[in-house]
Amino acid sequence: MRLLLVEDDRELQANLKQHLIQAHYSVDVASDGEEGLFQALEYQYDAAIIDVGLPKLDGISLINRVREKGRDYPILILTARDSWQDKVAGLDAGADDYLTKPFHPEELIARLKALIRRAAGKASPLITNGPFSLNTSTLEVKKGQELVPLSGSEYKLFEIFMLHQGEVKSKTVLTEHIYDQDFDL
Repeated sequence: MRLLLVEDDRELQANLKQHLIQAHYSVDVASDGEEGLFQALEYQYDAAIIDVGLPKLDGISLINRVREKGRDYPILILTARDSWQDKVAGLDAGADDYLTKPFHPEELIARLKALIRRAAGKASPLITNGPFSLNTSTLEVKKGQELVPLSGSEYKLFEIFMLHQGEVKSKTVLTEHIYDQDFDL
């Protein structure tokens, strides 16, 4: 799954990227709102994590523009602003969830998994197709009761197929969702 992370705090950005990569996500990063807007409109993402307090273009404006352009992937707001008014503004702009700093990376990843599942029309972390099952919480793939060992890239590919059953995906789309933008293909 390919994510966009728009965060201006370089240390937090690097830390989050590392946690997300360990959770088998491909992560593109942007450090300001303008760069984030360019990437959000230029590339296909499964979800985005956007800070509200960004330089050049604030996160709420960024989300508004992304939604105006018809991008409907899930967006999670990540911010230190925790008043109910800020939460309402973010959700009204088109965000799907709101997480305040400080937070635990495990909570962020759990929320992302839930948002991506729901966007694909799946409420449960257990997705099945024939004899195969995928548990997006434990990252386990099984055929019947037997655990199927997969590499990180194989897991990402299998997850895309399971979340988009019956859909045709081009090689380009699959490649973009499996690898980071700076990965040399």
